[in-house]
Amino acid sequence: MDKTKLRNNWTKEEIEEIYNLPLLELIYKAATVHREWHNPEEVQMSTLLSIKTGGCPEDCSYCGQAARYHTNITVQALLPTEKVIEHAQKAKDSGSSRFCMAAAWREVRNNRDFDRVIDMVKGVNELGMEVCCTLGMLTEEQAIRLQEAGLYAYNHNLDTSEQYYEEIISTRTFDNRINTINNVRKAGITVCSGGIIGLGETRRDRISMLLTLAKMPKHPESVPINALARVAGTPLENNEKTDTWEMVRMIATARIVMPSSMVRLSAGRIEMTEFEQGWCFMAGANSIFTGERETLLVTPNPGVSEDMQMLQTLGLKPMKRQAEKVMDQFETWKTNA
Repeated sequence: MDKTKLRNNWTKEEIEEIYNLPLLELIYKAATVHREWHNPEEVQMSTLLSIKTGGCPEDCSYCGQAARYHTNITVQALLPTEKVIEHAQKAKDSGSSRFCMAAAWREVRNNRDFDRVIDMVKGVNELGMEVCCTLGMLTEEQAIRLQEAGLYAYNHNLDTSEQYYEEIISTRTFDNRINTINNVRKAGITVCSGGIIGLGETRRDRISMLLTLAKMPKHPESVPINALARVAGTPLENNEKTDTWEMVRMIATARIVMPSSMVRLSAGRIEMTEFEQGWCFMAGANSIFTGERETLLVTPNPGVSEDMQMLQTLGLKPMKRQAEKVMDQFETWKTNA
């Protein structure tokens, strides 16, 4: 794997040219890159748990957890630490190697709730899973506390392009998001950052968002590509269903311009057939969210058994953590010695 192939100087024109390739040519190119950098048979299984739901003061147009929208989502206080650890253990037993905890906060505050999240991070880390959090905006000092507790990754999506951003959110700026990602990097935590398509943005907006990610000094280790989950009561509830081929284009382009990253087929899978998801994997996706609750935060998501059946059909298997791979290699060596 030649790390010198990684580029951080992409131009908008270059990414636009890739994105607009004839579809099958684009998929072929992306699949080729995918095989150069990753094992195409492996899919990272990540579990996402909402540890604090609803009541958020933000006005993200797509989000059912915003307090100002009238949705059917029940507000839930921060879960007890032991309950979160139970969910993490179930996720691990079901094949997940990463456990992500999400709190509907605008920003992290230095209070008892944050202390409890620190305890959750420590507890999940002790299970031997990659621990991820998404808690809103974060200072460098707070990021350092999370890193010291064992946090592996922090999710903070760009959502959309810088140019379209104000059409979707007014309660924080695009620069706020970039600042949080920078604080996470400074603390030595890996970055999980991607976006949503189907918000009413143009292809140019999608390309611009990918450009922002691909020009970061270090590419995000995980890049979630979400299709809008239309939540009743939000401003975007009547948007059209995201076209699957546009999801494939986004995934393929992300794979080509950020070859070392995990590209996650994220929200919106519930509206995709097994065939459609198969095309996304062919185009370079190698990570999904799954969970026993059959929800992704507050929107429907395929369950564990359904996902395992899909992987079996497609000839794919859950990815192991790097530490587990090393142990497997050691056991193989001992057997053959």
